Amino acid sequence: MSILAIDFGGTRIRAGRFGSDLVLQERSESLSRVDQPQAAVIERLIGAARAVCGRIPIAAVGISAPGPLDAEAGVIRHAKTLPGWRDVPLAQIVSEAFGGVPAAMNNDANLAALAEYILGAGRDADPMLYLTLSTGIGGGAIIGGELFTGWRGLAIEPGHMRFTLPDGSICRLEELASGTGLGELARRMLADDDRPSTLRAVPVVDGKAVGAAALAGDALAVDVVRQAATWLGLGFANLAHLFNPQAIVLGGSVTQLGDLLLDRARSVMQDNLLDAGFYDTNLIRLAQLGDDVCLVGAALYARRQFGL
Repeated sequence: MSILAIDFGGTRIRAGRFGSDLVLQERSESLSRVDQPQAAVIERLIGAARAVCGRIPIAAVGISAPGPLDAEAGVIRHAKTLPGWRDVPLAQIVSEAFGGVPAAMNNDANLAALAEYILGAGRDADPMLYLTLSTGIGGGAIIGGELFTGWRGLAIEPGHMRFTLPDGSICRLEELASGTGLGELARRMLADDDRPSTLRAVPVVDGKAVGAAALAGDALAVDVVRQAATWLGLGFANLAHLFNPQAIVLGGSVTQLGDLLLDRARSVMQDNLLDAGFYDTNLIRLAQLGDDVCLVGAALYARRQFGL
């Protein structure tokens, strides 16, 4: 028995064929090219999936996709990373492309949460939260060993927690602490701050450039990271008060900042908790499954959904 897993995002398409033991047997990766017509993108996605399957029969398909989406219907409702995509029945399209094999789809962060809970850094923690800190901030929750997705399947979206800034404006957490947020804050500080910075010579000041400068000791970049870490720590405190999780697992490119980001975030979190019992030294953990976390999650989800 083999399970086909597809991780479809705004940047990349990954496909993998897993055995019944959930060992990855074949893998392919290509650019999504979502600037092209939708039909061309879907054709590329199906081509990547076929490349890992060959003539081997597939028992089920699991699909990881950006949300918001309707997991029960297998429909992408809309997504910022997929311009023009609205109400696309991707699970049905993929199922038909593989002769009607059952296909299940869910939000990418939800499936990453499932994978890290079963096989990664959040193994057996209950409740367990997963946050991906990357271009934006997404998340998933495991409660009682099951994905918690809320009333209409839209939970959880930690990047959309709102905070009031000192000037009275209201911002989302992902505007303040994601890779995109790091870049935006750095550009504002470069315009308003006379301090020398290696970032002034960088062609594109984005989250990646800010992270590299901060890790090299650039003072302005370090200040940017500290501000982002402050908001992230407040976000952690909010999540702790809502879920009282045993683990908050962090994935995504921004986590490469390591303790430069997380020491400050942990400190701010602890300073803003109602009770010390909400915190544990092993509460905040780094994800273990790397770039294939959503592939693994998609395979696990398909196996669960179809009783394989």
